[in-house]
Amino acid sequence: MTTPYTAPLKGNYTLKNVLLETGYVSDERGIKATKTELFCIEVNAGKITKIFPNDPKLATAVDAKGYLMLPAFSDMHVHLDKTLYGLPWQAQSPKKRTVLEMIAYEQEIIPELLQTSTTRAEQLIDLLQSYGTTFARTHFNVDTTSGFRSLENLQKALDSRKESFNAELVAFPQHGFFYTDSAPLMKDVAQMDHVAYIGGVDPYGIDKNIEKVLDYTVKLALDNNKGIDIHLHDGGKEGIHTIEYLAEQALQNPKLQGRTFVSHAFVLAQLPLAEVERIAEKLATAKVGIVSSIPFGDLVMPIPTLLKHGVEVLVGNDNVQDYWSTFGPGNMLAKANLMAEIYGWRSEFDLSRTLRFATHNTLPLDDKGNMQWPKTNDSAEFVLIDASCSAEAVSRVSPTMALAHTGALYWKK
Repeated sequence: MTTPYTAPLKGNYTLKNVLLETGYVSDERGIKATKTELFCIEVNAGKITKIFPNDPKLATAVDAKGYLMLPAFSDMHVHLDKTLYGLPWQAQSPKKRTVLEMIAYEQEIIPELLQTSTTRAEQLIDLLQSYGTTFARTHFNVDTTSGFRSLENLQKALDSRKESFNAELVAFPQHGFFYTDSAPLMKDVAQMDHVAYIGGVDPYGIDKNIEKVLDYTVKLALDNNKGIDIHLHDGGKEGIHTIEYLAEQALQNPKLQGRTFVSHAFVLAQLPLAEVERIAEKLATAKVGIVSSIPFGDLVMPIPTLLKHGVEVLVGNDNVQDYWSTFGPGNMLAKANLMAEIYGWRSEFDLSRTLRFATHNTLPLDDKGNMQWPKTNDSAEFVLIDASCSAEAVSRVSPTMALAHTGALYWKK
């Protein structure tokens, strides 16, 4: 890993003065604070092998300095392959607004960007890691302009960071399956073992045929044992039909359940509450999740309603610095903070629950305040945060002081 972290501590080691959450403090009005205690944590071969009462005099232990241990952060929607991060600042052009206009623009600039895309992907990974992220679900373009070069260059970047960062790959036909002749390329890339998901974008807005695109996507996923992650900006009846058609496919094909996602799904922010609840029930039954970059423009996604009905909701930065958007901070705690502000999650309990959007649904305490993370034999995938509890970490976007990926511990310089 490059700056801002030191060389890693590997193998078998023990941390002392590690702050862990142990429960909630309540009064007649409800939860008012989070209990914490200091512990020692033993790590061996990438696992947490022992958790025991703190011994500040343990000379062989590494001092965690009272920092709060939380699950490492996961960015569940980011485009590492086509960032402008690392290049001189440039804001989004007001002349490129529609998805089709952006496709035309990409076709112009991709050949030049590919020349340095590996280096810039490495720099973006370093930025994500500086905020405590050790895992990402990253999309990579598959199109007639770049072919497989976006994947090849991204893989080089991921290989260079493999000791400290891991990713699952989504093959993303940014220029449509059929609007450009990308379907044959997608068929080939779907057969690659290291690709986890088949992506897609606006079956109606780009390809003008919802059923044709989704049927092709589902077939690729089923034939190659992949998940699905569709980017959906389409609104109106076309957007609703896309979501419901994909949910029906998941209901008919249980192998897709829990592995199918709709990213963005902005149409849900445009519907009456009763309609959102109806669709949410269908999504929950089909085990189709929603992935959001929180927020997008002036749209406020109905995340609380989706959660109420049991829909899995994942969160990512999407665009950190590129020609689609410049607002992604690269910081998953900042994303959780923004969600708490948007949805009014201000209490100690609600703020602590909001942490899950940064950690891919892993939380130190369950809803009743029982300790559930970390446990012995858990993967040693954690961050050390300068905060007194997870609620403070979310509210203050507290800094990451160290992170561990499969046991390798990196400290901030």
